[in-house]
Amino acid sequence: MSIAPVEEQVTSTDEAVAPDLPWVTLVWNDPVNLMSYVTWVFESYFGYARPKAERLMLDVHEKGRAVVSAGPRESMERDAEALQGYGLWATFEKDD
Repeated sequence: MSIAPVEEQVTSTDEAVAPDLPWVTLVWNDPVNLMSYVTWVFESYFGYARPKAERLMLDVHEKGRAVVSAGPRESMERDAEALQGYGLWATFEKDD
């Protein structure tokens, strides 16, 4: 009884697999949440220092939106869902 050798599959190094990065989480302006509350959420959830949290909150308020995090899709999905749990209008999308 003989055992046939297992052929190893060779993959080409020419075919680079690009990571599915980056994705971003956006927070959009809304007429409901106070600016102090949005700042507090950014500090609490992301651990951002007050100056960064306030800068992002001002972007949301003045520009209508702010990118608050970037990374793999799963992380951005988790961030958007968590921010929605705080009552913020948050979405995620593939970054350009």
